[in-house]
Amino acid sequence: MSRTLTTLVAIGAALLLPATAEAITYAPPDQPGPALSVPQGDLDAALTCNGNLAAGNRGPVLLVPGTAYSPKSDFSWNWEPALTKLGVPWCVVALPGNSMGDIQVAGEYVVNAIRTMYARAGRRISIIGHSQGGMVPRWAFRFWPDTRAMVNDEIGLSPSNHGTLDADPVCIPGCAPAFWQQRDKADFIQALNSYQETFPGISYTVAYTRLDEVVFPNLTGQGSSLHGGGGAITNEAIQQICPLDVSDHLAIGTYDPVAYAIAIDALTHPGPADPSRLIGTGLCRQLLMPGVNPLTFATDEASSVADVGVTVATYPHVSKEPALRCYVTASC
Repeated sequence: MSRTLTTLVAIGAALLLPATAEAITYAPPDQPGPALSVPQGDLDAALTCNGNLAAGNRGPVLLVPGTAYSPKSDFSWNWEPALTKLGVPWCVVALPGNSMGDIQVAGEYVVNAIRTMYARAGRRISIIGHSQGGMVPRWAFRFWPDTRAMVNDEIGLSPSNHGTLDADPVCIPGCAPAFWQQRDKADFIQALNSYQETFPGISYTVAYTRLDEVVFPNLTGQGSSLHGGGGAITNEAIQQICPLDVSDHLAIGTYDPVAYAIAIDALTHPGPADPSRLIGTGLCRQLLMPGVNPLTFATDEASSVADVGVTVATYPHVSKEPALRCYVTASC
């Protein structure tokens, strides 16, 4: 009986091998990207810009909102006025369903935004993204290689680069497509990080909080940090600079002054951020990032959080993760 069981186990394992191998066969990183499936008019309408993208001594910035955020709720009361005051031209991209839909579709919007801004600016651009918005540009880099040479800095504020354990229980009864895709073991996350996490020529800065309740666990940057691949990388917890900073996942992308300082350091210097440049600057005494109006902060933040709550509560649920597009596995 023991020998029979052993034989059956061996046969079963052998039968599983082809399926397992097929499941992890991804398109090579240098395969040209597919044609965009979203109508060009929809892609162009989703991009809003401010300022002359070709002006100034640094490239423009693309702002990419996080899951359940609109451009207004994520950036209009903080990053947009802050960049405008610095004289940095910027664009913001609205992702379908406030970033709650299939992230593969959202990736096409980011691809178009990168190409459009690069063409208008005549030089490489930089990207600042919050949560999913700090991760989805990497989907563009991974599967549309032409975008890599168009981007200088990719800055993520608590990005969901490796997914989150939080999404596992949330999706048991069904959840929004983007929640399925941001589970730590999601097919999407495995494809995103296939072969290599970064690409040479791009500077990657990840600012995360150890108190992150959405990208979880993130005590040592497990969910957010990037490693290897050839890009220049800085992974920095805001608490490494200011130990008493208690900003959570929402705060780090909307009003935390330390995350802002890390991002601006990356934008204004070659390579990724260097946190040592922020030590001794009085940063830890600041309560809000530039761009946030202290007089309207309470109502601005409350409105932002409320918008996120409504989006999460009302977006239709699906019963499983969206299937990977055929270009992901080079099967089309």
